[in-house]
Amino acid sequence: MNLLSPIARLGRSVMVLLAAIGRFAIFTAQTISHLVRPPFYPREFGHALMQIGYFSLPVVGMTALFTGGALALQIYAGGSRFSAEAVVPQIVAIGMVRELGPVLVGLMIAARVTSSIAAEIATMKVTEQIDALVTLSTHPMKYLTLPRVLAATLVMPLLVGVGDVIGIYGGFLVGTERLGFNATTYLKNTADFLEMRDIVSSLAKGAVFGFIAALMGCYYGMNSARGAMGVGRATKGSVVAAAVLILAANFLLTEAFFSA
Repeated sequence: MNLLSPIARLGRSVMVLLAAIGRFAIFTAQTISHLVRPPFYPREFGHALMQIGYFSLPVVGMTALFTGGALALQIYAGGSRFSAEAVVPQIVAIGMVRELGPVLVGLMIAARVTSSIAAEIATMKVTEQIDALVTLSTHPMKYLTLPRVLAATLVMPLLVGVGDVIGIYGGFLVGTERLGFNATTYLKNTADFLEMRDIVSSLAKGAVFGFIAALMGCYYGMNSARGAMGVGRATKGSVVAAAVLILAANFLLTEAFFSA
């Protein structure tokens, strides 16, 4: 019996993991299925657009600006060891557009938006507001989940695009003001080096990351336990899960776009 105990514990852990994956897959499928079934709630959708998109611009802009500047300094310092300082504009551009821009914006949205969604919906569940929606013949997923997931999926590419531009501008400022690059040459090297595939991959990553961030917030909020501790656990779990899935999705999308 003692010899089989570790195997039994492993089996139980695997079953719990598979059950969690199954519940999440069903939740995702139900969310997507509501896209084509009325009624729709444009007011909730517009509110979600403002909360996820417009009010996230300051944190996205500041994060991208400082990241682009720091990236330029690091590339210049590293390139100087091989007499390759001139590649700063090109590497800043590709680094921000392909990887750092989408990933950092995704993680910022996970920290700001996913936690907010999870806490809001979990609190509604604790205070029985979701039960009240059901009593009023309003589907909770259609009213709470779909507008947020759809808004995040649509607005995140715009946030990523803004982050990419501001990040490149941060590198431009450091390159021209601190490292002595000519402004016209810097901008020309940046424009010549970027390809359409880089931009498309960045925006596609943004859409996927937005979907993941909002979906995880809604999922953990809807499935939170009762009480203040349940709300706290749902909020913490949603941010951790969203961050891990965003990084995993980034690897898969990078492989899909640039493996050749």
